[in-house]
Amino acid sequence: QCTYLEIEQAERTHAVVLSRPAWLWGAEMGANDCGVCVGNEGVWTREPLGEAEALLGMDLVRLGLERGGSAREALEVITALLERYGQGGSCKEEPVPFVYHNTFLLADRAEAWVLETAGRYWAAQRICEGSRNISNQLSVGSDIAAEHPGLRERARSRGWWSGDGEFSFAEAFSLEKQPPRMEAAKARFHAGKELLRQHEGHITAETLMSILRDKDSGICVDAEGFRTAGSMVSVLPRDPALPCVHFFTATPDPSRSVFKPFVFVAGVKPVPQVRSPTFLQDPAKQIPRFQSSVDRRHELYRRHQAALELMEQDPERGQKLLETLRELEKQGLEGMKELLEGTVTPRPEELADLFFDCVEAEMKFY
Repeated sequence: QCTYLEIEQAERTHAVVLSRPAWLWGAEMGANDCGVCVGNEGVWTREPLGEAEALLGMDLVRLGLERGGSAREALEVITALLERYGQGGSCKEEPVPFVYHNTFLLADRAEAWVLETAGRYWAAQRICEGSRNISNQLSVGSDIAAEHPGLRERARSRGWWSGDGEFSFAEAFSLEKQPPRMEAAKARFHAGKELLRQHEGHITAETLMSILRDKDSGICVDAEGFRTAGSMVSVLPRDPALPCVHFFTATPDPSRSVFKPFVFVAGVKPVPQVRSPTFLQDPAKQIPRFQSSVDRRHELYRRHQAALELMEQDPERGQKLLETLRELEKQGLEGMKELLEGTVTPRPEELADLFFDCVEAEMKFY
């Protein structure tokens, strides 16, 4: 059972860790126990939007992680389900529908992919080196490694491509007049690209955290209706003997949040403090949907919000708290660095409790 649709079950699914809006089934980003990571963003294309309830892009993120043992496999899962069921339905817990198509970033220990969609059509670019970012717009040009079998014919029949010369997915399927939201995304896309370029060859987890915290570029949004709700950074070592480490904030505005490490091991300790409450009469599940609202904030989120208020009212104390939290983050980063360099070998039960312990420590400071 996905957010709106029920689809056939897979015989076996991978363990996943997800960062998701609490009302829906899917996820905005996450990882699985094979070291596959997937994240998505909304895009608007020349293909009509599916107002009818189908699979959300966020459902496809989770399905790719649950059913894909590699980035390539996750991509195949997502595209097969997209072609079969289509994408559509509201992506926001509000009575007025908010609908978009999706672009995905997929990575594993060996390679990465950018998968972009327009309705049931799609194109994918394989990334073998360097860095790549996405930001609410089509960005796959003519460097296409896999595509929907009817993609070019669709573009040609609609008059979006002449059928001669080079075919660019972004050129053919992007809207001529972008909605204002996508205009802002252009600047964000270029800033992200530039920030990654500046650190070329020595990008670390800390580098990515600092980029995700960048407010000047609009990558970190804290003031608008669409603020940065959660952030994730993953380290995927090429050596399969080393574990993948996934850092999550589990709170909004990364510039004032703590990235906490998570590692897949047997018997991971549940962390109820970052799980949103469930509701018997859930407005997202009742038809018509979204007629009322409920408070979905989890415990860490509540405490974090209270701390943010303090930071704003009493800047001096707020600054102290922020420094304490940064220290906590630094300890997590250093511990994980030692783990990945092989200088320490934590006991499996320590890793099983890792995320729980970090959340507990953060709660104590609040």
